[in-house]
Amino acid sequence: MSDIWKPSVTVAAVIERERRFLLVEEETSEGVRFNQPAGHLDPFESLEQAVARETMEETAHEFAPSSLVGVYMSRYQSARTGLDVTYLRFAFCGTVGRVHDRPLDHGILRALWLTYDELLATRDLHRSPLVLQCVDDYLKGQSAPLSLLHTTPSVIGDLNG
Repeated sequence: MSDIWKPSVTVAAVIERERRFLLVEEETSEGVRFNQPAGHLDPFESLEQAVARETMEETAHEFAPSSLVGVYMSRYQSARTGLDVTYLRFAFCGTVGRVHDRPLDHGILRALWLTYDELLATRDLHRSPLVLQCVDDYLKGQSAPLSLLHTTPSVIGDLNG
């Protein structure tokens, strides 16, 4: 086993429509919580592919990322299990597309649209403080072009690329 420390890489989608934000209500080891559509980067995919996939799996909505809202590092320690994990989160904003008739990921209770005031009122139920931080950064207009991200072809399976 390697002694090299590695954070868990995750992606999140900050999606706004008509002054409401798309969130998921999910079952966690800490109880029911609210989060952006988010999840882990899988092997053989880019960050942009990961956030589109996670959004589809958790909300049944198509999502096309258009910019990077921010990169966040946080440490989580479960009070229940004692699990200690550091996450490196890449949050994206973009365009939400059509909704598909499909089941949501295991553990996702529902997708819902909340106003900013509703987000503030449910702060104690957020999966992490990053839920509100990402929305606040988005509302401040913080963004970076996707051209800052580069995925070599070797990541998606072309070892000669």
